[in-house]
Amino acid sequence: MHNFLLLLIQEAHGAAAGEAKGGLLTPHGGLMFWTLLIFLAVWFILAKYAFKPITAAVEAREKALEEAIAAAKADREEASKILAEHRKQIEAARGDAQKLIAEGRAIGDKLRAEMIEETRAQQQEMLERARREIESEKVRAIAELRREAVDLAIAGASKVIEKNLDDESNRRIVESFLATIPVTPDKR
Repeated sequence: MHNFLLLLIQEAHGAAAGEAKGGLLTPHGGLMFWTLLIFLAVWFILAKYAFKPITAAVEAREKALEEAIAAAKADREEASKILAEHRKQIEAARGDAQKLIAEGRAIGDKLRAEMIEETRAQQQEMLERARREIESEKVRAIAELRREAVDLAIAGASKVIEKNLDDESNRRIVESFLATIPVTPDKR
């Protein structure tokens, strides 16, 4: 550095003395001195007035970017939490739906079993009622047959013996005879 400054001073002194050297690509001490001086002056002005605001702006921008990144991370974490919560809610809703379907299915099965049982009971009751009606009709038919048989027997007997007894005593005799005959309904 010391040699460089000596070279610059000698060149400046030579330039002041009027020595003309080389072209544009040839190093010239005076030109280098002034260039360095202007560079340092510009550097000092920039350092005094421009570097601090530029640095502050860059730092502010960097801080804003860091805050934006942090906010994005926080938003992403929040979104992840919300997504996880929504997934839990969806799973809970799915579980509730499955539970409701199972309950509905169980209720449907129970209702179907009750309806089948009720239908069987009604069918059994109808069969019993039909049997009772058939039995009643059978008893009524047998009684009707007995009455007709009594009438026929009385008519036949009165013609055979040609002795006319009163109708009421004939009926009693025949009915007492028929009463001795056991009546056994068919058991099918």
